[in-house]
Amino acid sequence: MKHERFSQPEGNVTGVSWFSVDLGAKHLELVRELVPAATLIAVIVNPRNREAGLYEQPLREAATRVPGLQMEILEASTAGEIDAAFEMLVQHKASAVIVASDPFLTARARQFAVLAARNNIAMVTGTRDFTMAGCMISYGNDTADAYRRAGLYAGRILKGAKPRDLPIDRATKFELIINVQTARTLKFEIPARLLAIADEVIE
Repeated sequence: MKHERFSQPEGNVTGVSWFSVDLGAKHLELVRELVPAATLIAVIVNPRNREAGLYEQPLREAATRVPGLQMEILEASTAGEIDAAFEMLVQHKASAVIVASDPFLTARARQFAVLAARNNIAMVTGTRDFTMAGCMISYGNDTADAYRRAGLYAGRILKGAKPRDLPIDRATKFELIINVQTARTLKFEIPARLLAIADEVIE
């Protein structure tokens, strides 16, 4: 397990910082392994999330390095807009969809799973909530580890430590989760390499 520490947090705040906005290029890499012939990939972001732009940038940069690959950014901040985004990506014949990490979008994980299954489209996301709900692949921070480390910090503060004296802990432990049951249902073949390195496989 590796952690990069920010040794001098500003003010009286500290904690565990997640890496979610920096994973766009990795999500694109996973999509390309899953659907090598993909020519159009849809990305769904929540425009109300200030970090949406930070997530999009590495994705766009990575996509420009792949000849013939196009990317379409779709925005959704309500359940209805999620439905509309799927209608759009299906209409445009996207080969796969990436869903940015976002609390609202994560809360609608089951809706995403139903839409992906209905339209037979592969989905890569940033949190395990999606794969547990029935989406195909997630890659992101190990949330259980992040919460555990945050709890340790809370314990230290309760024992008298000052937050400003505790370095911000930027967790870099990630987990790859693959829902093989969903892949079989949608008739997608998961590459053996991904299955070999997965932290969890849902049968």
